[in-house]
Amino acid sequence: MTFRVRGREFASGTHVMGIVNVTTDSFFAASRAAADEAAERAVKMVADGAAIIDIGAQSTRPGAREIGALEEMSLLLPSLERVREATDAPISVDTFYPEVAEAALAAGADMINDVSCLRFSGLAEVTARYGAAICIMHNRRGSTVPDLTADKLTGLTAAAAKAVRAGVREDGILLDGGIGFNRSAEEDRFLADHYDLLLATGYPLLMGASRKSFLGGTPETRLTATLECTTAAARMGVLFVRVHDVKENVLAIRSALTR
Repeated sequence: MTFRVRGREFASGTHVMGIVNVTTDSFFAASRAAADEAAERAVKMVADGAAIIDIGAQSTRPGAREIGALEEMSLLLPSLERVREATDAPISVDTFYPEVAEAALAAGADMINDVSCLRFSGLAEVTARYGAAICIMHNRRGSTVPDLTADKLTGLTAAAAKAVRAGVREDGILLDGGIGFNRSAEEDRFLADHYDLLLATGYPLLMGASRKSFLGGTPETRLTATLECTTAAARMGVLFVRVHDVKENVLAIRSALTR
């Protein structure tokens, strides 16, 4: 399973997507960056081994206020433009609004990271029009399907097919099982432990477990548990991990794949 973005090809190993949050209420305070800090942080992440930079302006933690497209755009675009000037690395933008995706791709983004599983009409079409890549995440918080694995496989497979019908390249699709977007911490732990079941979709995977609440403790104390998830993901053949701490996770991957 091969994934391509901004002329780069990823077909094996496990790679790191570094998180740059330009929202003021991200659950992990240390990940927040003002517009004038975003480029510096992105450059350091690339130097530390990040293959993709993911910029987000909307907090998706439980209970967070959902901001509208115009507010998200006003937060996102200044940082995106500065990051694009500072690095040639692929840039992903975390949004589910088609109009935000359009503006971001026009401003130099290469990829859309959609936590809504293509809930908003037109997002896949915008992605396809720009020849961009997309990561599609499954959200189970409100699901009534009893079986977690069946819910994930059905939802992700359907979303990927929808993206392909809209014209998105098959090798431009990553799938995210949605750790932290399930009905309980127990479901999150099960998914993290059995993430390779999602390879049955036929698409490469991204895991986003970094410093999330199912790991216990507070966001500031979850680095060791995050690294354990990353190690497991590498051994399961997960292509990308989305993380706050790039250098530490790169080292964990190297250790996992050389044993």
